[in-house]
Amino acid sequence: MTTVEEIDIAVVGAGLGGAAAAALLAEAGFSVHSFEQAPEFTRLGAGIHIGPNVMKIFRHLGLEETLAKIGSHPSHWFSRDGKTGEYLSEIPLGEFALKEYGAPYITIHRGDMHAVQIEALDSRRVHFGHRLTDIEERDSDVLLSFDNGKKVAAKLVIGADGINSMIREKLLGVEKPRFSGWIGHRALVNMDKLRATGLEYERCVKWWWEQSRHIMAYATKNDGSEYYYVTGVPVDSWDHETGFVDSSREEMEAIFGGSHPMVQGLIDATEEVTKWPFWNRDPMGLWSRGRLVMIGDACHPMRPHMAQGACMAIEDAAVLARCLGLTGMGDYTTAFRMYENARKDRATKVQTISNANTWLKEPEDPAWVYAYEPYGIELN
Repeated sequence: MTTVEEIDIAVVGAGLGGAAAAALLAEAGFSVHSFEQAPEFTRLGAGIHIGPNVMKIFRHLGLEETLAKIGSHPSHWFSRDGKTGEYLSEIPLGEFALKEYGAPYITIHRGDMHAVQIEALDSRRVHFGHRLTDIEERDSDVLLSFDNGKKVAAKLVIGADGINSMIREKLLGVEKPRFSGWIGHRALVNMDKLRATGLEYERCVKWWWEQSRHIMAYATKNDGSEYYYVTGVPVDSWDHETGFVDSSREEMEAIFGGSHPMVQGLIDATEEVTKWPFWNRDPMGLWSRGRLVMIGDACHPMRPHMAQGACMAIEDAAVLARCLGLTGMGDYTTAFRMYENARKDRATKVQTISNANTWLKEPEDPAWVYAYEPYGIELN
């Protein structure tokens, strides 16, 4: 007979949001275990932006300095016309962000940041190779079953398991995410080829064309030794079964060719490039039920156009840990309600603007995003 391990809090998913939730809950004094379906940690993914709003959370965990050393510190978020190169907006970051928002703004390789997060967790409580197959809500706990035969009874379960969340399915029923009508190409470019152009590539620049087509390009290392881009391209459909497919320099040329010389330089420096669908869900009416609660893409997935998807998941984790810290595990119902009250409007607003793809194209004040104080907001 399978023995059932009893634990206090299970975090399902150990990605950026899940790893943050586990660390913040442990820091708040809770006993937490993380369950991740991937067999091991790998330097997956690509670039990511971390705003001052989230660097403050990493400060709380003692990780801010480490991440600030690894990541690139752009002086501005530049928006430029893809054909003419004309500057559409120049949003100050760098020293301005430190002074104005109270923490740095960095761009970093997702895998480098994730490695720092995973390292900060107690390795005996991070369980790789655990794909959740069943959830049974019981009177005093939730029984989680995994594909490796393991069973765990947790008093509380946090779904940090992404857009295809099983926790979400349990709460809201089975429903496939909707294709958003957009795809993104992702590539780390050949730095020698980029340097050979003789052009001065900005550390954070978004190139725009008609229909909001764009290329977001930025450095992912402090020393500028790695440069990355992600595109946004409207298409009719996504006909592949896989999560992503290989693309090519030829495809990039077909979509963005004949543009500004700096864009052409990016295309020429492209060697390996992949193509990903962006999936969507409508804002959800339910973030928790009973002993189950969701964070991040499980409850508010968004297209990546605001560079705030992971940031929202980490903000969720910080506020949820604060709420549970105030109520204790016994009154989790109140904690979950406070968490949802504190987070729902903000996450929905970011989700809406991300999906509209208008962020920082024109001059605007981003303080409502970057100056957010996860430890200062009122909870009720």
